[in-house]
Amino acid sequence: MPHSERALTLPPRDVGDADPAIVAILTKARSKLGFVPNMYRNMANAPGLLETYMVGYDAFRGDSGLSPAEQETVLLAISRTNGCEYCVAAHSTIADRSGVPAEVTDALREGHTIPDARLDALAAFTTTMVQSRGLPAAAELDAFFAAGFTESDVLQVLLAIAIKTISNYTNHLFHTEVDGAFASRLWEARS
Repeated sequence: MPHSERALTLPPRDVGDADPAIVAILTKARSKLGFVPNMYRNMANAPGLLETYMVGYDAFRGDSGLSPAEQETVLLAISRTNGCEYCVAAHSTIADRSGVPAEVTDALREGHTIPDARLDALAAFTTTMVQSRGLPAAAELDAFFAAGFTESDVLQVLLAIAIKTISNYTNHLFHTEVDGAFASRLWEARS
């Protein structure tokens, strides 16, 4: 999606900030990731926003029961549907590092059929959930279940949508620059 003409002008924050709440949340992020992503620096303008994102993200990663490839399928499907160039680049890089086959990641990035039927069903359902605002048709739920997913998996997709909405929309509002760590997988949204 094209960016709005005007971005928010709040400054990116850093661990040297004067606000102790910002320092605390960014220090926590840096200790987990080894650096502070540009997205986090923007989110830190509202420490509760970044904290909510990080808690939800960790819960999805740690407790979803989905494999790394399934997690990246969900996160990329949401980010692509929302047109978030930053998150598609970041999750493509994470997918590459997690051993997700390039043909799977590339299909997700382009919105093509994934060469793995289970992952394709997961991407289709996730996209439906975003586009329908959480109102999938019975047939769409049935197709998701037929691929081997459960009602609990529906709720994990919902959790991922919640956290990716926070990150995707933050990146839209700030026109967040993609970090160098993710630059090899730049992606451009199409109108």
